[in-house]
Amino acid sequence: MLKEFLLEIGTEEIPSRFMPGILADMEGLINKELETLRIGFGVTRVFGTPRRLVVYIDNMSNRRKDVYVNVVGPSIKVAFDGDGNPTKAAIGFARAQGLDVADLERATTPKGEYVAVKKIETGADTREVLSSFLPRFITSIPFPKSMRWGESSIRFVRPIHWILSLFGGEVVPFKVDDIESSDQSFGHRFMRPSPFKVRDFEDYVEQLRRAYVIVDPTERKKGIEKLISQAAIELSGMALDDEGLLENVTYLVEYPTAVVGNFEKEFLDLPREVLISSMREHQMYFSVVDESGSLLPHFIAVNNTPVKDPQVVVKGHERVLKARLSDAEFFFKEDRKISLSDRVDSLKDIVFQSDLGSLYEKVMRVQRIAKDLASEIEPDQEEATERAVLLCKADLTSGMVGEFPKLQGVMGREYALLSGEDVNVATAIYEHYLPRFAGDGLPRTHVGAFVSIADKLDTVVGCFGVGLVPTGTSDPYALRRQALGIINIILDKKYPVSLSNLIERSISYLDGKISDDPVKVKEGVMEFFRLRLQHQLTSQEYPYDVVDAVLTLYFDDLVDSFEKVKALQAFKLQPDFKALAIAFKRASNILNQSPAGEEIHVSLFEDPEEGILFEACEDVQGHVAKLISDNRYLEALSKMVRLRVPVDDFFDNVMVMVEDERVRKNRLALLDRISGLFLKIADFTRIVTD
Repeated sequence: MLKEFLLEIGTEEIPSRFMPGILADMEGLINKELETLRIGFGVTRVFGTPRRLVVYIDNMSNRRKDVYVNVVGPSIKVAFDGDGNPTKAAIGFARAQGLDVADLERATTPKGEYVAVKKIETGADTREVLSSFLPRFITSIPFPKSMRWGESSIRFVRPIHWILSLFGGEVVPFKVDDIESSDQSFGHRFMRPSPFKVRDFEDYVEQLRRAYVIVDPTERKKGIEKLISQAAIELSGMALDDEGLLENVTYLVEYPTAVVGNFEKEFLDLPREVLISSMREHQMYFSVVDESGSLLPHFIAVNNTPVKDPQVVVKGHERVLKARLSDAEFFFKEDRKISLSDRVDSLKDIVFQSDLGSLYEKVMRVQRIAKDLASEIEPDQEEATERAVLLCKADLTSGMVGEFPKLQGVMGREYALLSGEDVNVATAIYEHYLPRFAGDGLPRTHVGAFVSIADKLDTVVGCFGVGLVPTGTSDPYALRRQALGIINIILDKKYPVSLSNLIERSISYLDGKISDDPVKVKEGVMEFFRLRLQHQLTSQEYPYDVVDAVLTLYFDDLVDSFEKVKALQAFKLQPDFKALAIAFKRASNILNQSPAGEEIHVSLFEDPEEGILFEACEDVQGHVAKLISDNRYLEALSKMVRLRVPVDDFFDNVMVMVEDERVRKNRLALLDRISGLFLKIADFTRIVTD
């Protein structure tokens, strides 16, 4: 019989930024545990509001699945004597299992043969299993931060106030700390706080709705979108698209309502990002724009309760926002009294990292790396690059960035333009922070790209140099994100740079600040980048074996390596690929067993297949070398297909490992020539051909 399961953990308000991750972890955790417990189930759905974490599963089996188990007894030698008669050990084992000796079976194990019994382990009642399992599940939910609350003996993200747990409409009895499970839930904290009994999931959702709680975050999100859209239309505008804010607000409320407010038009003189950040970061207000995207002097606030007198609430919102914008206006005016260039010296008083020095020292190192990049790739941008690096961190000393840290780079660009700096320089100051997160934009200008690469590389190399290497989930300096940022910028711009050379220069520019062996630091950083690129490409659905085959050999030039991966993947789809890859593996295996000769001597050929393969190789080699030099890797691989038949014929008719040393080495040299062609693109031995 299949039944539905419902679990609700009622808590105090959970930080909204935690919620998406918590719900995802809950779903993965309970699915995995139920599979381990052999409990069949249908679709798992997780829901959440600021005050509740919910799991609903349909079609859950009424009992655990039966399972056959082998109970192993004594070894055959111990269980039977020399005449094949059962010993006391065999008789005792059979009796313990409730069987006759004749019912015992033989089981072969790594340690030898043993007597054994195959028994069926009958599945227990699911409700009983859940009673013992759910306390463990609840206390093992991972949170970004958790602690013990009051006299509680468990750690949790926030204090637990109630637990609702039903299986097939019946309470699953258990206890977490001093909270006992029940069939009761509670409505909105302010609108309908009284408890109510729940029969099933449908009843639960509807009763919560009547109690001013929309438990499904997807439904809440759509409702909020509709509310702010309607409110913006009434203001003759549109709500500024802000997915992050929308998700945040979704987990701040249980029953969303919206009000609109205004602010003085004079504040529109502030930079656009300042206004948006003032409304978004602290107040969670949605900005309103006109058809051209210009900000309007209005905002939309989403509340957690309906209000009797909206004007009272609006005035409160307006009063708070005015104070925020007044502060921003003050900081903006005060900051402009000091130019960015005059702020650079103040970076000497800001520590970047205790072992790596001040932000000023970092800027000086970054300037050298970025200048190297500019001189090699876009020499006419060298001067702008040096200037952009000098000013790129200066806005960190401003009052505005101190109040709104997320405006770093944004204010640097604004203050640079107001100081009369070149647009290219000002843009690079903003762009050097890009990308800030997965899916973020990349620098559009060369100067911005050079500064971004240099800044991120100095951080990665410096941290590796003083032992701050990411481990597990610990990555306080976001080195993984920094490395991926460098990779994506180089691939996007198609910069033909040597990663190895860049890392060596970065190490040298650290001027003795590195405490670890520079050679090991370089090796560690290179491998770190290789793994990041490997992860990046496999996440883009390039097969692991294809990526591994290329990156094992070629990685220093990121753009070139990526082109080889794309070519190899396309080539892998061709009909001749598998046979060619198998032939290459055969050649590699033979070459691994015995070294090849240095030269190929035609006079030593004894079989016609040797000459045919040699001529085919000579013909293909010239074409392939030209195509590879032009980075036309797919065409080069396609040319190599001509070798498939001669290679197959060679292996079918020629014995390589003959006794005559000169003939043997000559044949190995021929195979080495063939192998070398393929190794110019990838190591085909790593390709899966099964």
